[in-house]
Amino acid sequence: MKVLFCTDGSKISFNSLHNFAYWQKNALIDTICVIDWSFIPEDLSIEAENFSTNCANIADGILEYTKSATEKLGMLFGEKLKYCGNAIESILEQAELEKYDLILMGSHGKKGLQKWLGSVSREIAYNNKLSTYISKRENKGKRVLFTTDGSESANYAIQEGIENLNLENKEIYLCTVNETPDMLFLDSALDTNWILSIENKLQKYAQETLDNLKEKFKKKHIDIKKSIILSGNPAKKIIDFSENEEIDLIIMGSKCKSKMQDFLLGSISKKVLEYSACDILIYKNVKEDLPSIK
Repeated sequence: MKVLFCTDGSKISFNSLHNFAYWQKNALIDTICVIDWSFIPEDLSIEAENFSTNCANIADGILEYTKSATEKLGMLFGEKLKYCGNAIESILEQAELEKYDLILMGSHGKKGLQKWLGSVSREIAYNNKLSTYISKRENKGKRVLFTTDGSESANYAIQEGIENLNLENKEIYLCTVNETPDMLFLDSALDTNWILSIENKLQKYAQETLDNLKEKFKKKHIDIKKSIILSGNPAKKIIDFSENEEIDLIIMGSKCKSKMQDFLLGSISKKVLEYSACDILIYKNVKEDLPSIK
């Protein structure tokens, strides 16, 4: 697996590298550090040459430290990549240049206005076609939650997780959520039997989905600690469950939506990424013909 690790030298970014090592040892890590001057006001007078040299030296130090940390964690260190410019644009540019399997980065989990304006990690996650691992804090790398709605994207994410992650001695959780409609037609809402019929069908489908998945894990000799069907808002229920069970990593699938679709409709994976405190691994479903889980 070839990974693009994005770091600004912060503890949060290195937490992501530390956490990722719990799940993937067989990885080649290219590291990118961006010298971003965009935050400096244009009317601020600085000695450009000295400032540039100092920034370059800092970036070199970060990259050298990353090399040492990566090797200590038992992973292979690839290339040191140093860019000067906008962080988001530079990372996306590098992601296009090489054939990476995954982008790895930390998130500061900003709130309020900063969150509304968007963080680097969120922009990267939803403006590229690569799978993305985002971490917000150091954890034990023990408990992993696979989420599913029975869709091809969810099946793809689960298959990728089973095939590529180190699940030995991990606690595996499965979760699916029956979404409660926010609004029903008035005539239907008055028909209690109709509502119960829909709920029963959803429950049956959810149980069949989980049972099928448990069989797939069983064939891979992977034990399931807990599987559960929840009801309500999917993103909120997944976040609440992950907090209650002290989950370290959530595995999710995501379709590659256009920016307009993402803005208007949002997505479960986006909401979980923004509001969950644990690590998130989003597998992007970009293949036209998806293999079945074996």
